[in-house]
Amino acid sequence: MAHLPLTPELYVVGAGPGDPELLTLKAYRILHTADVILYDNLANQELLALAPAACECIYVGKKPYGEYTPQEVIHELIREKALARGRVIRLKGGDPFIFGRGFEEMLFARSHGIAAHYVPGISSMQAVGFEDIPLTHRQVSEGIWVLTGTKKDGTLSADLRLAMQSNSTVVIYMGLKKLPEIVATYEQEGRGDTPAAVVMHASLQQRKVVAGRVKELPALVAAAGITYPAIIFIGDVVGVGWEIGLG
Repeated sequence: MAHLPLTPELYVVGAGPGDPELLTLKAYRILHTADVILYDNLANQELLALAPAACECIYVGKKPYGEYTPQEVIHELIREKALARGRVIRLKGGDPFIFGRGFEEMLFARSHGIAAHYVPGISSMQAVGFEDIPLTHRQVSEGIWVLTGTKKDGTLSADLRLAMQSNSTVVIYMGLKKLPEIVATYEQEGRGDTPAAVVMHASLQQRKVVAGRVKELPALVAAAGITYPAIIFIGDVVGVGWEIGLG
């Protein structure tokens, strides 16, 4: 029997915020066809059970400020496995186009003649809704500023000072290490009393959540034992659905 020609291709797939039931139907279907899965630290490993028995699953996680798989190694695995096996699924937590370097990996694949496709995922920031905190709310928030807490050079994004002047919810990914600096920035602008929350492992049973005022966050985070990964939410939306004593 003649074998079908191998088709090298990459699917950059969003695994959602953690709960495997929040996977999209398209991602569910694609995972059933995988030849190789390169999965991140934040992708729920229960999803690997959806892959065919012959699928090769390789961990390429990046734990914040800890165990680290260099991006160059991930790129080389994408090229090597796609050319040798066929369909590679790059499984990433949340949505791979929101601080996930997913597009970077697609461009790399295409530069090597490998077809690349994007499958969106529910972003981790959206899971804050499970804590009765909406990202927007009529007459409370006019929009959303989504920032990284730590840029490539290790500094805090200068956009934070712009965002905090708006009437929008400020969402900060990868900002826990910079929390004292974030708080200081708000206090310098006289906004230390702005409602805020920090959510760790959103959508999962082991999630941890604290809410209060910006100036209180370091103490609240320390008392709750919140570590990485966590997302910071700042704005009046935090008080909309919570009775947290901000009045």
